[in-house]
Amino acid sequence: MTMHFSVLASGSTGNAIFVESEEHSFLVDAGLSGKQMEGLFSQIDRKIEDLSGILVTHEHSDHIKGIGVLARKYKLPIYANDKTWNAMDGLVGKIDTEQKFTFDMETAKHFGGLSIESFGVSHDAAEPMFYIFHHGDKKLVLVTDTGYVSDRMKGIISNADAYVFESNHDVGMLRMCRYPWNIKRRILSDYGHVSNEDAAIAMSEVMGDNTKGIYLAHLSLDNNMKDLARMSVTQTLESKGILVGEQIDLFDTDPKVPTPLVAI
Repeated sequence: MTMHFSVLASGSTGNAIFVESEEHSFLVDAGLSGKQMEGLFSQIDRKIEDLSGILVTHEHSDHIKGIGVLARKYKLPIYANDKTWNAMDGLVGKIDTEQKFTFDMETAKHFGGLSIESFGVSHDAAEPMFYIFHHGDKKLVLVTDTGYVSDRMKGIISNADAYVFESNHDVGMLRMCRYPWNIKRRILSDYGHVSNEDAAIAMSEVMGDNTKGIYLAHLSLDNNMKDLARMSVTQTLESKGILVGEQIDLFDTDPKVPTPLVAI
C-alpha cells in the first residue's frame, strides 16, 4: 500500500498540496488561480478532474483563491468545517449544495484504505485546521499556518513518516523588515506563524523512529529564504542530537514549483 504526495505550492502567494492513494486523491487547499492550479497539476502528471475532492484548511485567500473555480469547472466535492464554510461565503462564489461537505475539526473521514484526520491549529481564522493522512501503516502530517505547536497538537501529529511543516520566518529579518508593527505583531503572535527556530524545536519533539522527511513550508517571501530556513532548522535539530542527512532529510518547497511526487 502506497501513498504519494507533492507540495504543489507553498508560501504567502498561494498554497496547495496533493495527496493520493491507489484509489483516491485529494487536494488540500487551492490558493492559486484555476489556471495556475492546472499548470501545477500538469507538472506532476496528474489531472484535477480525477480528484476525489478538495480539503480546505481555512478561509485566507492564499488557501482558497482557486476553490470556487475548480469546484464549478470540475464538479468536485469540497470539504470544510462549518465556520470555515461561513467565512468563505462570498469569497469563493457559488458552489452547488451537493458539492459542499462538512468536515468537522478533530474527526476523521475514510475513503477506502485512506483515512483523513483533522486537527485544530492556532491561527487568526474562523476555525483553522489541518490534516493527517493515514494509509496502511503510513502517516503524513500537514501543519502550517499556526502561531505555535501546542502539546495537544504534538501528541496528535507525533511520529509521522513525513511532515509538511511550517517554517515561516526568521525572527531577526521580520523585526527589521518594513512591515507595520501591527503586522509584525500578528505574525509573531500565538495566532500567526511559527519561526524557523520554533518550528525546529517542535519538529524535534514530534518526530519519531518512523520519520524520514520534513518539507519546510509556507516560507515568507520577505522574511525568510530557503537556505536560511534549512540552516536554522538544521542547527536547531542538531543541537537536539538529531542529525540531518542521516536520521532525517529536509526538503524545500516553493511558491511556484511542485516538489517531486514521492511515495511514503
